[in-house]
Amino acid sequence: MTVPTAPSLYQPTSLDDAVERLAVAGPDAAPIAGATWIMRSPSRGEPFHREYVSLARIEELRRIDDDGATLTIGAAVTHARLAQALAGHPALEALRQAAATSANPSVRRQATVGGNLCARDFAAADLAPALLSLSARVVLAGPAGITTTPLSGFLAGRDNLPPGTVLAHVSVPLAPVVSAHARLTLRRAGDYPVAIVSVAATLDDAGVVESATVAVGSVEPVARLWPELAAAMTGRPLDADEAVRTARELAGAFTPRTSVEADGWYRLQVLPTVVGRAVRALESHGRDRT
Repeated sequence: MTVPTAPSLYQPTSLDDAVERLAVAGPDAAPIAGATWIMRSPSRGEPFHREYVSLARIEELRRIDDDGATLTIGAAVTHARLAQALAGHPALEALRQAAATSANPSVRRQATVGGNLCARDFAAADLAPALLSLSARVVLAGPAGITTTPLSGFLAGRDNLPPGTVLAHVSVPLAPVVSAHARLTLRRAGDYPVAIVSVAATLDDAGVVESATVAVGSVEPVARLWPELAAAMTGRPLDADEAVRTARELAGAFTPRTSVEADGWYRLQVLPTVVGRAVRALESHGRDRT
């Protein structure tokens, strides 16, 4: 019997060093931070890479910076630390809630923002829909330099990034919005939600929605925006019951995935209920603001 060779670990202290190492190694290497997804590769039938390049010692990837206009989150920031940093920030409540309720406490202490967004075949990542609803952008470092792209574009093309590319930061505009996040789990699904909804909205003084963004995760293989529902909510007061009815009418826009924890038809059936939970939370945040 052939014993598999244990992967090696390279631990750079600068982003440039990490990018260079990954570019030279090519597909034989991969970045690693909290390792909560990678450590379960064998259970998914996936081989380990020959080398992992740790991002844990790169200080700039561990920071959360707020300049008053943009929140910049390092890729190596953990879910637990992010949730703590966002406490009392109503505009970013969807992101705080996503970070605070994902998986379980032990995973939240290890799992990172970058790992959550980069994990392939992880449809139930909580941070993705929350960040989509808040119009987040990702900052990528690679051999050709630094590029910034909308999160939606990154999620669609993350499997085709050139060797050496590292998700370095996530930037979130600090807009005058209220936001909320809701998820539904089943006992047999463990920590993984079968449907996730994040909503962000700007409201006028009468509570009417001036603009809205709705994002859905776990229903399809990749989290995405739901512009049809956002458009239907715009120009009206927040109304959870109406949002549920509209979501039922528009749910056909999704092609739900079937997995061991839930069938596709079930994900689609419960999606409007999760929408209602998110909008009710949004109503509460809107009242607290006034």
